Amino acid sequence: MIALAALAVFTLAAPASAAGRPDQPKPTIVLVHGAWADASSWSDVTGRLQRLGYTVLAAPNPLRGLGGDAAYLSAFLAQRTGGPVVLVGHSYGGAVVTNAAGTDPDVKALVYVDAFAPDEGETILGLQGGGDPSALFDVVAYPGAPSGDVDLYIKPAVFPQAFAGDLPAATAVRLAAEQRPIALSALQEPSGPPAWKKLPSWYLIGTKDGILPPSLQATMANRAHSHVTEVAASHLSMLSRPQAVVDVIVAAARSVR
Repeated sequence: MIALAALAVFTLAAPASAAGRPDQPKPTIVLVHGAWADASSWSDVTGRLQRLGYTVLAAPNPLRGLGGDAAYLSAFLAQRTGGPVVLVGHSYGGAVVTNAAGTDPDVKALVYVDAFAPDEGETILGLQGGGDPSALFDVVAYPGAPSGDVDLYIKPAVFPQAFAGDLPAATAVRLAAEQRPIALSALQEPSGPPAWKKLPSWYLIGTKDGILPPSLQATMANRAHSHVTEVAASHLSMLSRPQAVVDVIVAAARSVR
């Protein structure tokens, strides 16, 4: 009887989690890939987050147009997630996240990984400052394209150093061969109202990025009032420094209440 009484007192005095109440569930992590990539670019990050107990979804990104890609992500969020969401975008995927997050009240935090975080009216090519597309891209016409639109591929000779300079050479060559194109029109389409004006954000800057200049990343991160982490990595930091990416995502996820 004494033992039972002591146990009862301990149970009443114990914290809620120790008394058998479930801990607050972790948010779902939704990862959005960028151009010239697919969802497999998140594989190492996904595995590490899953081992930490997070539900992770790597959303497909059509790469057809910023407005349409954002609408696709909005539909994905509405139909495949429930409860709080941390939305993560890499490269062009950051622009998609910026435009889609405001459509779903379950999105509680944004994470940008070497990513575009445009303001309203800005375009990807405009942020990059123009330049000669023929020096960077191979162009392929696609069936049913609007007048003047084409698919863009990073030139195989440019891809390894510009995109993946800190990855093994064989890996970079393989990624160049497997790249998915993005429509030129997607890079020219003005962005809508940015979700980062209303949501907290985290930003990982790859200081060795050869595609998205680190100085531009810093400018976008600072105006979004993001929590900034710098890492010595190429544009594909989720492949070369996956733990650094995971740490930033986890920091954002732990902020969700």
